Amino acid sequence: MRPVLLTVDDNPQVVRVIERDLKQQYGKRYSVLKAESGQEALKLVKKLKLQNELLALLLADQRMPDMSGVSLIEEVMKIFPEAKRVLLTAYADTDAAIRSINKAKIDYYLMKPWDPPEVHMYPILDDLLDDWWALAKPPFEGIRIIGLRWSPKSYEIKHFLARNGIPYQWLDMEANEEAHKLVSYLESTSKDDTLGSHSTVPVIENTVRALSTHENDKTDNNNTESPFSTKSTSTQSHSSFMHLPLLIFPDGSYLQEPSNSQLAEKIGLKTRAQMPFYDLIIIGAGPAGLAAAVYGASEGLSTLLIERQAPGGQAGMSSNIENYLGFPSGLSGGNLARRAVAQAAKFGAEILAPQEVASLRVDGPYRIAKLNDGTEISCHALLIACGVSYRQLSDVAGIEKLTGSGVYYGASMVEALSCRDEDIFMVGGANSAGQNAVHFSKYAKTVTLVVRGDSLSRSMSQYVIDQIHETNNIHVLLNSRVTEVRGENRLEFITITNSQTGQLQTFPSHGLYIFIGAVPHTDVLVGLIERDANGFILTGPDLIDSGRERPQGWTLKRQPFLLETNVPGIFAAGDVRHGSMKRVASSVGEGSIAVQLIHQYLKKV
Repeated sequence: MRPVLLTVDDNPQVVRVIERDLKQQYGKRYSVLKAESGQEALKLVKKLKLQNELLALLLADQRMPDMSGVSLIEEVMKIFPEAKRVLLTAYADTDAAIRSINKAKIDYYLMKPWDPPEVHMYPILDDLLDDWWALAKPPFEGIRIIGLRWSPKSYEIKHFLARNGIPYQWLDMEANEEAHKLVSYLESTSKDDTLGSHSTVPVIENTVRALSTHENDKTDNNNTESPFSTKSTSTQSHSSFMHLPLLIFPDGSYLQEPSNSQLAEKIGLKTRAQMPFYDLIIIGAGPAGLAAAVYGASEGLSTLLIERQAPGGQAGMSSNIENYLGFPSGLSGGNLARRAVAQAAKFGAEILAPQEVASLRVDGPYRIAKLNDGTEISCHALLIACGVSYRQLSDVAGIEKLTGSGVYYGASMVEALSCRDEDIFMVGGANSAGQNAVHFSKYAKTVTLVVRGDSLSRSMSQYVIDQIHETNNIHVLLNSRVTEVRGENRLEFITITNSQTGQLQTFPSHGLYIFIGAVPHTDVLVGLIERDANGFILTGPDLIDSGRERPQGWTLKRQPFLLETNVPGIFAAGDVRHGSMKRVASSVGEGSIAVQLIHQYLKKV
């Protein structure tokens, strides 16, 4: 992305000559744009801001009928204060130009005519642009999200993008003035159909109007607090921004309150299969599914991987996995997932995400998956590696109301940034809770780990326990559980009960992150695949009860393979399988073993 030089003059002939001179000297390093009025220039500048481009220089004529050069420069300064500003004047306007230097903070004024530019223009602009480069900051080139911190929808979108490795910049509408400005720029550019769709204009106008109303209400009440104060959390402010979150993309286009599928389509994630049939379909892109995709595709199987959210599974949210073979310094779950995705794609595996399987059925030698969009894809062999999700705290008073507004299940790594200098709480006694506690402690004022058991060693690796004990701002509450959460529009208080003493303690907090239990995603398998009482898939020897030689419905003479379900050709691996180790390395191992067993199955199909 090249910085922009913008020249403005109401005389078409003059502006074309200036444009020509600028392109001749600077066209290789800069984008050169022109406008024939102040209003046209101002719209261009707003569009540049929405597209997250940099304006390096504005060269404006002083005498223009709709807006003087000085007035234009003053408006542009509000949008690009770091841009260099040059006023183009005739001899008769010299005195006026000099008087305007302090008013508009003009860097220089050029006299007409400027021929030859090598003498009268380029040396001056060269110096100004050198100064600009010395202080220029590269623009953020990802997605900008404008929303409210305590909005469940905003959290959902941030979580989705972070899990898929898509960079974004978060702009809180209540705390960031830049967010307000961007909405205003978007509203004005949308009116001219230069950006986005006319259908969205009323929505943006309503948002801007709501902001104005919010500001006026504060003024009427003699409240001098800034409308962008982080303290503004009233019911009115939350209900006003009903059309947020707003996502602005690098090209200046935007989406409002998008679903995950809409967002996936916009950013180019793949949700539709290329073929109707595959040798192997894998459901779930956690460590087991990713390993199976790598080994399956590398060994010549046409392989399709279907993931309902983002690659990585629960492991993808781990801040640092230090006990994974070959990475002595550790690596994040997200980094591991991205490496695995790239590796699977290298060997030709096809990955659909986000996409979800609605149902499964068997038709002779074929296993058929029906997706949520209604399409059906068939295969010879199918591997279920859909993993588990964190169990919800259904017995905590007030938690349903505040889920997504300070209460969260799991957390992406970037979420820690929003907890800077705050007191937060985490629930869980396994590695996922411990690893995230260590990560969040780098940003939060304190992290309190709430554990039901009497020891961390029951389900947490020793290296994680050691890190917790070595971190001064992590506190551990054993034999404890969260019994109540309170707050109007966001989490404000957490009540914790000691199971031994019965003592209740209430703490102020805006963040509760829950990492407990394991709920398998196997409801879609009811009536087809045998599961245990908790919903985990039974495979191999676990299918054989005492006194029964074959699983129910099994028609083959051989017994099921080690990771095979009660349906021949359908396998299971990873956390979703009954008796699995619930560790990243073991899941990777099961995924690779499953592919070898699938090869054995395919030999006889």
